[in-house]
Amino acid sequence: MNQRNFFSELKRRNVYKVAVAYIVAGWALSQGIAQVFPVFDVPNWIIRLIVLLIIIGFPIALILAWMFELTPQGIKRTEDVDLVAAAQQPKKRTWIFVVIIGALVSIGLFFLGRYSAFNGAPRQDASAARTEAATVSNKSIAVLPFDNLSRDPDNAYFCEGVQDEILTRLAKVADLKVISRTSTQHFKSAPEDLGEIAKKLGVMHILEGSVQKAGDQVRVNVQLVNALNDAHLWAETYDRRLIDIFSVESEIAKAIVESLQAKLTRSEQSSIAKAPTADPEAYELYLKGRFFWNKRSGVDLRKAIDYFNQAVAKDPNYALAYAGLADSYMLLPNYGGTSARESIAPARSAITKALALDDSLAEAHASLGLLDTLELRLERAVGDFERAIELKPNYATAHHWLMLGQLSLGRFDQAIAEGKRAIELDPLSLIINADYAWAYACAHRFDEAEKQARKTLEIDPRFFLAHYYLGGILQRKGRLDEAIPEFQKSVELNDDAYSIAMLGQAYARNGQKDEAQKILSRLTDEAKSRYVAPYASAVLYLGLGDKERALAELERAYQTGDNNYLFVLKVDPMTDELRGDPRFEALVQKITAPKK
Repeated sequence: MNQRNFFSELKRRNVYKVAVAYIVAGWALSQGIAQVFPVFDVPNWIIRLIVLLIIIGFPIALILAWMFELTPQGIKRTEDVDLVAAAQQPKKRTWIFVVIIGALVSIGLFFLGRYSAFNGAPRQDASAARTEAATVSNKSIAVLPFDNLSRDPDNAYFCEGVQDEILTRLAKVADLKVISRTSTQHFKSAPEDLGEIAKKLGVMHILEGSVQKAGDQVRVNVQLVNALNDAHLWAETYDRRLIDIFSVESEIAKAIVESLQAKLTRSEQSSIAKAPTADPEAYELYLKGRFFWNKRSGVDLRKAIDYFNQAVAKDPNYALAYAGLADSYMLLPNYGGTSARESIAPARSAITKALALDDSLAEAHASLGLLDTLELRLERAVGDFERAIELKPNYATAHHWLMLGQLSLGRFDQAIAEGKRAIELDPLSLIINADYAWAYACAHRFDEAEKQARKTLEIDPRFFLAHYYLGGILQRKGRLDEAIPEFQKSVELNDDAYSIAMLGQAYARNGQKDEAQKILSRLTDEAKSRYVAPYASAVLYLGLGDKERALAELERAYQTGDNNYLFVLKVDPMTDELRGDPRFEALVQKITAPKK
């Protein structure tokens, strides 16, 4: 068949007509769904799929038009039709009307969309909301701080505790994304702009509430809101006795799971319903302990220890209180000027008791992981953290500590992935954001590290650890003149031995030997009256150019079991100049080697 005959055959078989009609009808259909589907919140991927199917259908329509003919007797194969007789039939113009009507509909929808876009900031807002909804999980939620409606301001801890218990129960559901309380506490309980808060936290839904406590009576009001469109999905008021508060928290968690249509396994359902203690007084003491634990200072941690001890005295089977006790002891070396050796024994005892009482408690497994990290059982610590996450998938602290565990073994990709997940669950946590910056620094990704450290300081410019990390990052980038003010700020804000030592080594490297020697003398004197970690002294000696003394301090820390910060020796960029030294490499091997 030559080219002229081929085009004649296309015309005779009505392929041209089908092509024109299909293009116009397809265009009109695509315009229609683009305008109508978003009104019903149909996901964008469904719209794209339909348009793709319309495009794929075009060549199929042409092939069918070539192979078949529409006759008064129905659809027949072209070869079976008497084409001469068909040609003598009066020509129908139906296809022309289809094309004209389709074109008019298409043009009308096109200009309707243009008019809406031009005149409607609301239209643009709706489009932006749909785009945001497409990137945020429908099964994501943040529980904002509850209003304390009690006359007694001392009940603030109880109000926070109710919020925390609801969060804890929701965090056990793997099909949900639940934001940690550390991030939600930045917002008041009845904010004006829920949409902005949801955007900052990366969630679609917000739970608001209030608590009123009078004697042994408690009233809890809650409402679940879709923050993207301000739709109120569910609300309830619970009037119960204090002893029934756990059942209220469980009911609220189950109602949220049902509202968000999340999958709930049998084990998760059982875990949500479990009451941590049967003693309301022990529960109140535990809430006070967590209240002070979250403040992260030496004085407050010791108050937390006292309340946790009172809680387990009231209820010796209160596993969660033992986990809180362990966490408080293990944070004391960082915030309370206590050596790791002093903290490990009571922490170990508390963890052992917690796990004996409840082996399914995620917090206890995370605490065990932290203890194993401090005792340099690094591989085992990773397994502990992974078990905690298995039990409580939304436990940001477990993801955070797993990041540090993977980092200590030089597994940078896994560490950064866990840090990213921890920030998704707790986006405004200062400690997680700061440690995430240091994870990048340990991987020698200093540009990303600097960006992350500065992001942390945007959350709170007075967070000393972010200044400490930023100083180290800038120093490793060769910007010592910018690093020194960051170390000075860290000392001003916290005055801890590590910050002082880092400032001293920076002075030494900057040629300010006299200033560095003054800091060395200061730490030597202070070591007589307060705890100064050997690791901090080692960093200072390294800056002064005394590698032998630095190595001696690191070896002393290992031999005496003073392991605070020693677990990161393998990757700490501040000790890079020791790499390759046989004594240093032997010490790293001892630290990271698998242990019983």
